[in-house]
Amino acid sequence: MLEKRGIVFENSKAIELKVCLHCKSSLTKNKMPSLTLANGLFHGTLPDQFRDLTWVEEKICTIYSITAHVTCLFQLSDLLQHKVFHGNTCAHDMNVMSTVSVLPWTPADINGFLSVIFIGPEKFDPNCMGTLFCVHKQKIWSFLIWLKNHNCLYANIELDSSILDQHLVDGCLPGLHERVV
Repeated sequence: MLEKRGIVFENSKAIELKVCLHCKSSLTKNKMPSLTLANGLFHGTLPDQFRDLTWVEEKICTIYSITAHVTCLFQLSDLLQHKVFHGNTCAHDMNVMSTVSVLPWTPADINGFLSVIFIGPEKFDPNCMGTLFCVHKQKIWSFLIWLKNHNCLYANIELDSSILDQHLVDGCLPGLHERVV
């Protein structure tokens, strides 16, 4: 199976195959690349309505938690734009910390994987974060229902709407302010 975007066509004929360096190295050794579609890791593409999930919303819906996230934010010192942040987020691989049998993850669970390092002249205000740590309750629930119906790994996972009630309808992840250093 090949990704369509990796094949260049001219006059309905394939004239070029684009391969990353990792895959090319494996193929020249007659080995299957570890991240190839043929190794069974590909489970299809998401429907359009879920392509804009935030990384926090995805984390809330995952069965396995294998990363911790550290975000470093800087507030601009320009007094005319005092609510503008810039920075980066690093995901650190860990051993599988937890496998759930009930979803979604609670805000406290998600916050346990997060650290936010804030550098600025004022106190951190999570309401000024925009969409970086944003969650949409209905989108999370719709995504979980879709996963349960379309992904065999979710077939036996219990979905508990009372846990979802701990999340805001639309807004910043509850409890995030407690994860700010």
